[in-house]
Amino acid sequence: MTAHPSTIDTIGQSPRRREDRRFVTGQGAYLDDLRFEGLVHAVVLRSPHAHARIHSINVEAARRAPGVLAVLTAADAAADRLKPFRPYAETNTQTGERFAFAPQPLLAHDKVRFAGEPVALVVAENKAQALDAAELIDVDYEALPAITTAEAARASGAPQLAAEIPANTCLDWQTGDIAGADAAFARAAHVVSLALGNHRVVTNPMEPRGAVGSFDVETGRYTLHVSSQNIHINRTFVARSLGLEAKDVRFVARDVGGGFGAKNFAYVEHALILWAARRTGRAVKWIASRSDVFLSDHAARDMQADASFALDAEGRFLALRIASVANLGAYMIGVGGGVLTNQYVHLQGSVYRIPSIALHVVAVVTNTAPIGVTRGPGFAEAINVVERLIDEAARQTGIDRAELRRRNMVPPQAMPMTNAFGFQVDSGHFAESLDAALSRADRAGFIERRTESAARGRLRGLGFAYHIKGTGGPPDENVDVRFEADGTVSLITGTQHIGQGHETTFPQMLATRLGVANERVRLIQGDTDLIPAGGGHGSSRATYMGGTAIWRACDEIIAKGTVLAAEALEAAEADIRFEGDRFVVSGTDRAIGLFEVAALGREKGKPLDTFHAWTREHMTFPNGAHVVEVEIDRDTGRVELVRYTAVDDYGVLVNPMVATGQAHGAMAQGVGQALLEQAVYDPKSGQMVTGSFMDYALPRADDLPSFDLGFNGTPCTTNPLGVKGCGEAGAIAAFPAIANAILDALAPLGVRNFEGPASPARIWQAIEAAK
Repeated sequence: MTAHPSTIDTIGQSPRRREDRRFVTGQGAYLDDLRFEGLVHAVVLRSPHAHARIHSINVEAARRAPGVLAVLTAADAAADRLKPFRPYAETNTQTGERFAFAPQPLLAHDKVRFAGEPVALVVAENKAQALDAAELIDVDYEALPAITTAEAARASGAPQLAAEIPANTCLDWQTGDIAGADAAFARAAHVVSLALGNHRVVTNPMEPRGAVGSFDVETGRYTLHVSSQNIHINRTFVARSLGLEAKDVRFVARDVGGGFGAKNFAYVEHALILWAARRTGRAVKWIASRSDVFLSDHAARDMQADASFALDAEGRFLALRIASVANLGAYMIGVGGGVLTNQYVHLQGSVYRIPSIALHVVAVVTNTAPIGVTRGPGFAEAINVVERLIDEAARQTGIDRAELRRRNMVPPQAMPMTNAFGFQVDSGHFAESLDAALSRADRAGFIERRTESAARGRLRGLGFAYHIKGTGGPPDENVDVRFEADGTVSLITGTQHIGQGHETTFPQMLATRLGVANERVRLIQGDTDLIPAGGGHGSSRATYMGGTAIWRACDEIIAKGTVLAAEALEAAEADIRFEGDRFVVSGTDRAIGLFEVAALGREKGKPLDTFHAWTREHMTFPNGAHVVEVEIDRDTGRVELVRYTAVDDYGVLVNPMVATGQAHGAMAQGVGQALLEQAVYDPKSGQMVTGSFMDYALPRADDLPSFDLGFNGTPCTTNPLGVKGCGEAGAIAAFPAIANAILDALAPLGVRNFEGPASPARIWQAIEAAK
C-alpha cells in the first residue's frame, strides 16, 4: 500500500484550500486550456437588431470563404429536426397553471427578439477565418419597434414578441391572504408604501461561457466539454433539443472559472456546437467573447415592485402587500417562472411575523437578453422589498429601525417558524444576530463618526438589512465513495465545484466520519459518465446536498465495515465500535484499521465502496444581519462605502476560512449592484448601452472596505451535518443595506428615494431634486 501523509483536518478546521496551488501556478484545467485533436472553431453570428423580421439569409459567400467547414442556419436546423429550447419550468409551481411562453429557437428563423440573438453558426479551421466568413453572411432584416422595460411591454398597443404570449405576459398571478390584508390595511394605524426597483445586472464570471463538442461516429455518442455549473440537468435539456436520449450525450466540466448563476442553465450554443461537430466530423470549439457575455448571457434581477406595509400603533406588522412586475427578457428560459412562483414566494415577509401577505406577480417578455439567475434569485428581490419598507416605516412612526425589526422578528422559542405562505424555517436566532452585528459595527459610536464626517463636508449614513434564503437547489443528489487498491478514496459527486473550495471541504467531511487523511481523498466530479445524476451547483446546495449524501454513505460504510471487522477479529458485531479510523472490539485493545477492512472487503467480494442517493424534503435557511456605513460628497454625489460589518448564521461551518471567502465574494457582488452595476438598454432601439467594461463597472478592490464578518451559527436541524448554504448572503443583504445607509445620509436633505445603483450622477440628481 502506498504511504500517505496523515493530515486529518475535520469539520470546523480551516486548512488552506488545496486546489489553490493548482490555480495559482497555472495548472488549472479551464475550458480554453484543454487540447483536442483536429480542433476547429465556431463563431456565432448575432442579430444587430433587438426586434426584427428576417426575410432571408444568404450564406453562399460565407460558405465559399477560406477555411470554412460549415455555415449553419435555422433552415439547416429544421432539416435535421432539431428542436427549440423550452423553459426548465413550464407551469406555476404552486398552482400547476401553465405559463405563456414561446420556445427559444437554436437559431432565429422568422424573427429576432433581442440584440445578440444567434442567427447563424460559422465553423472554420481557425477563429479568424470563422470571423471573416461571418461578415459575409447577408441577412435581410425588417426592423420592428422594440420594448425594453416591463412597463413598455404592458402598455396599450405595445409590439407583441410572440403569438404564444398574449399582451407579452407570461404570468399574471395573485396569491396569499388578500382578504386578510385588506382588513389589516383598513384598521392599520400606519400605512407605509414604496415603489422599488431591483435593476438588471450582468453576472460576468471571470471565465466566459464556452463549449467544445465532438461526435463519435462508431458509438453515436456526443461529448461536450463545457464551462457550466450544472452538467447533468443541462445535458438532459440539450439532448432533448437534439432529439436524443440523455444517455447519448456526455457533458464534462473540469475547472470552471465562476458561474454565479449565469452558467446554471443550458444555452443554445451548447446544442449548436454538438450539432456542428456531427455535421463537420471534427471537434468544434466556441468560447464567448466578453461582448457575447454582455449581449447574450442570462442576466439577473430586473423587477419593479409597489409595496405597502400595514402597522398597528405599537409598530407591529399587520400585513404586507406587494405588486411586482418582472422583466424576463426575450424568452422564458431557465426557471424564470419557477423563481417567481417558488423562491420569490417562499420567504415573503422574511424573518418577521406578518399575519397576512397579499402578492401579485406579473412576468413579461421584452426585447432584451433572457433573465436567468444570480446569487439569491427571488429571495434577494423579496428581502429588498421588506428591508426597505421597514426603514421607511421607522422614519414615519419614529420607532428606532433596529427596535422595529426586533419587535417583529420571530423569536427562537417559536422555531421552527411557519410563515404566511406555509413554508417552514427550522432554525435561527434572528434578533440575537441583529444585535451582535450592530454591536460589532459599533452603532453606538456612529453619531461621533457622523459628526467627524460632517466636519469634512461629508454626509454619513448607517444602514442595515436582515437576510434569509432557502438553499438546496435541485432536490436530488448522490455520491459514490470508492476505496481504491492504492489506499486512496475516490469521492465521486453529482455536485460541482466552480471555485468554492470543495476539494478541501469534502475531504474534511470524510476525515470527520471515517478518520481518513485528507490527502488520501480524491474528489471527482464534472463528468456525467462517472455518476448517474447530479444537481450541480446552484442555490448554495453542494455542502448541504453533497455533504448529506457523504454523511449517509459513511453510515453505510461503517455498517459494512463492522460486519467485516467482526469476522476478522472473531468478535460479535454488537461488540464492534468504530473509533477514529479503526474498528475496535469493546473493552479490548484489539482493532483493525479502516483500510485493512477495505482490503479484506475487496478480497471477499464485499467491498466498502458505497453509492448513496437521496432526495431532500427541506431546504436550509442561512440568515444574518449586515450593517454598512457610507460617506457621500454632497457636491458630486459620490458614495464611498467606508464600513461593512456582518454577523451570519450558516449553521455548522465545515471550514470557517472557506465560508468567509464565500461570504466576502457575495458581499462584493452585492456592493457591485448597489453602487456600480446596471445593464442599460436604449429604450427606442433596444441596443445595449452598457455592452462592455467601458460602460459597465464591476467592483474593484478600492471600491470595498475591509469586511468584518462574524458568525452566529445555529445548527440546521434538517440535515445530519447541521450546515446551511453560505454563498449568497452578501448579494442579498448588501443591496438594501447600502440603500438604507444612503437614504439615512441624505435624509437631512429631504431625499426619500432613488432608483438604480447609487452612481454619483444619480445621487447628485436626487440631492438637487430634493432642493
